[in-house]
Amino acid sequence: MDQSTTEHHRWSLTWLGSDRLLARRVAQPVARFLRIEAASGVLLLLGTIVALIWFNVTSHGYESFWSTEAGVSLGGFHLELTLHEWVNDGLMALFFFVVGLEIKREMVTGELREPKAAALPIIAALGGMLAPAIIYSAVNVGGVGSKGWAIPMATDIAFAVGVVSLLGSKVPVQLKLFLLTLAVADDLGGIAVIATFYASGISFAWLAAALGSLAAMYLIRRARVWFYPVYVVLGVLAWYFMFRSGVHATIAGVIAGFLTPTSPLHPEIDPEAVADRLEGREELSAANVRDAAFLIKEAVPVDLRLTNLLLPWTSYVVIPIFALANAAIPLNGTALSDAVSSRITLGVFLGLLVGKTVGVSGAALAAIKLKVATRPRGVTNLHLLGAAVAAGIGFTVAIFVSGLAFDDLVLQEDAKVGIFAASLSAAAISLLVLSAAARRATPAERALEEAAEAELFRTEPSLDASLP
Repeated sequence: MDQSTTEHHRWSLTWLGSDRLLARRVAQPVARFLRIEAASGVLLLLGTIVALIWFNVTSHGYESFWSTEAGVSLGGFHLELTLHEWVNDGLMALFFFVVGLEIKREMVTGELREPKAAALPIIAALGGMLAPAIIYSAVNVGGVGSKGWAIPMATDIAFAVGVVSLLGSKVPVQLKLFLLTLAVADDLGGIAVIATFYASGISFAWLAAALGSLAAMYLIRRARVWFYPVYVVLGVLAWYFMFRSGVHATIAGVIAGFLTPTSPLHPEIDPEAVADRLEGREELSAANVRDAAFLIKEAVPVDLRLTNLLLPWTSYVVIPIFALANAAIPLNGTALSDAVSSRITLGVFLGLLVGKTVGVSGAALAAIKLKVATRPRGVTNLHLLGAAVAAGIGFTVAIFVSGLAFDDLVLQEDAKVGIFAASLSAAAISLLVLSAAARRATPAERALEEAAEAELFRTEPSLDASLP
């Protein structure tokens, strides 16, 4: 037996590597999601650094590149957007589609399914949205930056999870799952804010066409039509109609994610039994193999298949490109001094760093104190404080909202300075707080977390192959 086979055998003996329903449907996707998000944070940071260098070396070249127009023509139809618009309106729709898939799965089979388990991260997320918005609004009341109140409401999953993951088993696994679920609930709130408050000049005719396309997607799914090109066409139409309606086009991606089924077409099929029947045949035809492959594939939920397919692309390609197209700010003394004196920068900085910390930790501790929610196993008040500070790492969605809130590039740059400063501060402080919490743990508690860490975040070479 070679080493990889031995490792696969050991992996299959663990609960996470088992074929149990909960392990396959929840734990394995969550572990993979966390690993991808943590790794994508590195690429997100790299994209940001490249954007900053590029913009400050040649701002004209940077702006000229992203303002280049590219179009699609088909007969009498023609759509032309700048590269920057294609990234923010097109690629980000794919990102929000995956976000929609993740939120729905959390609601159906994940932490958001059980009211008692979901209560803590949801309440914490609400506190972490309200406090930053209030602080920002108090700083910018009556000013030119008043429309940016939603900028500090967002938590960046990739960076937050990546920072917390740096501490490995020093951080309780339950705290990582709490932070992940909080970020998912935070995303849901952010999507609602974007759809409600950042739509402009709504055309109800185009909006009706977009909703009609999405309704058609739902109806053909209920009719058990499983020809994927139909869904792709309807999804593209919904995106275009939503784009023309004045509601941000990414909302079409979110709704399409919510419409994706979380149950398989053939839930009663046992993939191993199908494979065994194939092995027992004396003669196999191409049709036999094709039919068996279809049955095995359709025994896996569609949303899981799409998440496994698209999550690496959105995490490793879309988000770094988004950072490259949006993270540029001037780093010269004049621009930075102007930003530091800006109420927008101050509002974003205080909203993310102070608002998220106070809102998330305060709401979570109040929910536990009032017995509305239960405290996760092994999570202390200091752990919750560290996670609350980490929630102040706002990047992708925060920058995205700043572009929706302000047309003026100077105001956008002021907001980005606040986002960068707050995110760096939150990352550093959260590491210090969580490290202090880890030092207070007893040897028995540390041993327990190391075992849980090895179980949930094991990086065996056969893991991806074992996923549904």
